Amino acid sequence: MKIDLTDTTAGEINKALVQGRRAIGTPAVGMVLTLVIVTDEENAYDALKAANDASREHPSRTLVVVKRVSRTPRDRTSSRLDAEVRVGADAGTGETVVLRLYGEVVGQADSVVLPLLLPDAPVVVWWPVNAPLDPAKDPLGALAQRRVTDTYAAEEPVRELTARAAAYTPGDTDLSWTRITPWRSMLAAALDQVTCKVQAVEVEGEEFNPSCELLAMWLADRLDVPVRLSPSAGPGLTAVRMDTTCGPITLDRADGSLATLSIEGQPARAVALKRRDTAELIAEELRRLDPDDTYASALRYGVDRLDTVPRQAAGESSGSSGSSGSSGSSREGTPDAGASEGPAKAEAPAQGAAVAEPEPVEQAAKVPAKKAAARTAKKAPSRKATAK
Repeated sequence: MKIDLTDTTAGEINKALVQGRRAIGTPAVGMVLTLVIVTDEENAYDALKAANDASREHPSRTLVVVKRVSRTPRDRTSSRLDAEVRVGADAGTGETVVLRLYGEVVGQADSVVLPLLLPDAPVVVWWPVNAPLDPAKDPLGALAQRRVTDTYAAEEPVRELTARAAAYTPGDTDLSWTRITPWRSMLAAALDQVTCKVQAVEVEGEEFNPSCELLAMWLADRLDVPVRLSPSAGPGLTAVRMDTTCGPITLDRADGSLATLSIEGQPARAVALKRRDTAELIAEELRRLDPDDTYASALRYGVDRLDTVPRQAAGESSGSSGSSGSSGSSREGTPDAGASEGPAKAEAPAQGAAVAEPEPVEQAAKVPAKKAAARTAKKAPSRKATAK
């Protein structure tokens, strides 16, 4: 059932909601939260469809705030609120109100939304596109317990992650973080099957995908090892390779749906790791309304530190070849031999470089210096004699 209201008020919208529920025979309100979607006209349909699909798991009142752009100065000074009330089959398992704001009321969206919130129910605000730099300080974000953004829709996702880290407030989350939940679960399960120490990690994925950076920051923050980012053709994340003392662990997903988990000493196994749509991501975020401390820790690790990790690792490996020898032996599947032979091979060239090589150079430098001093000493008395 749909009810269209033109140039209306919040009170008229509430009356239309009650009228719609009575018309379809469901006067009782069974919603568990209020989902506020702040978007533009271009992305309103996709966002509303995802919210309706997610409402099967989380019955909610969905308020879609569409801020219309006024083209003339006269339209900018005038205010108008149009609403479309949907109940029943047209609104999933909850109820939906599409709010279109014109003129000066665009800057007062919180005053329009506040009377329409469900009493004594949590509020979640979702920005599919054009999210504010500080969601907690946004007038609509201040009304919510959870604030959901999507850096993948930003023009510069990596810079957007840096801004999110600087303005993080408990309750903030991002759909780019939600997209890597299956990856984090699979990698944690793979490490639980071995008793090895992770030495280095490589994350491979398409460029300008913030999920790749978030997964790399999470691994670097939790494992405290160097993490390197490698670009690929996609789609999304394609592979994660971990070098351990017992051999490599690889989670490779080339086609975007089926992945292969390879652990040294175990047969490779196929893992269902398909890319999820927006409705599944929103449904996952609505399952928890408490702050995500793991996301906060990974976000605050910083994207800039990922760029410096490979350079530091390269400098350390060039200074001592023992780490490269041990990692090469672990790849061959003989960690014991590599552990016993690696240090011995590393010490020999290190000692030779420190003791054997500098001595001939120093002696070669000292011999000409002594000869030159002797010659000047012999010439000095002869010159004095002639002078006398």
